Amino acid sequence: MTQIPAPVPVEQLHFAMPPVHATAAEERTHRKQRLAAALRVFGRLGYEEGVSGHITARDPEHPDCFWVNPFGAPFAELTASDLILVDGDGRVVYGVHHVNQAAFTTHAEVHRARPDVVAVAHTHSPHGRALAALGEMIDPITQEACAFYQDHVLYDAYTGVTVDPEEGRRIAVGLGVSKGMVLRNHGLLTVGSSVDAAAWWFIAMERCAQVQLAARAAGKPVLIDHRDAVATREQLGSDLVAWINYQPLWRRISRTEPELLS
Repeated sequence: MTQIPAPVPVEQLHFAMPPVHATAAEERTHRKQRLAAALRVFGRLGYEEGVSGHITARDPEHPDCFWVNPFGAPFAELTASDLILVDGDGRVVYGVHHVNQAAFTTHAEVHRARPDVVAVAHTHSPHGRALAALGEMIDPITQEACAFYQDHVLYDAYTGVTVDPEEGRRIAVGLGVSKGMVLRNHGLLTVGSSVDAAAWWFIAMERCAQVQLAARAAGKPVLIDHRDAVATREQLGSDLVAWINYQPLWRRISRTEPELLS
């Protein structure tokens, strides 16, 4: 019999983990590059709707300031150098473009309420809007959906385009410590301790909404029971798992469109 090859020692196997940065400048560059990449990924996935939609990333040196995509700039063309830095009152402190004040109002309040959050993602994605129009949350009907079990909320109100900081504060309070929110008649919002995590949670939540709508259209979905849903969330619901899940998307977009890093 042919001898079975010896296993490769585990310590010699490569496994990507979130990087640790030596300086705030290095971390800023990293966050901006990841933000530009996430916006391009969202554009590829069809989450862009006119000038609506933002992903924000907290600056590592100035935690009350946030990097964000410029008003009206196409997601598919954004580079790290195109991003603007905005303070908590929505004033541009670095860059040459305007910010979408209506969208940034909510982001700023969420960042204020959640110092643990590095990034906030909100766009008008199609299936998220469809679920929001029903005023429903993500049901635990698949393994992926369990990542959001008892870790997302419904904002059960619609007051039009959010330009009032008080409305933004109510949304932030409603989000609490959760990773995601369904904004009724509006869409989805997710947060994360990294740009990668916030982006992945948004993508995952949008796909869960799509599956839920399809399953309901075909019949009566079977819910995963509470105990199993909680256990699955504990395995799949951390920001580290979200970061890991996002890496294939990051690798693909950064290798095929390396100009976004500039």
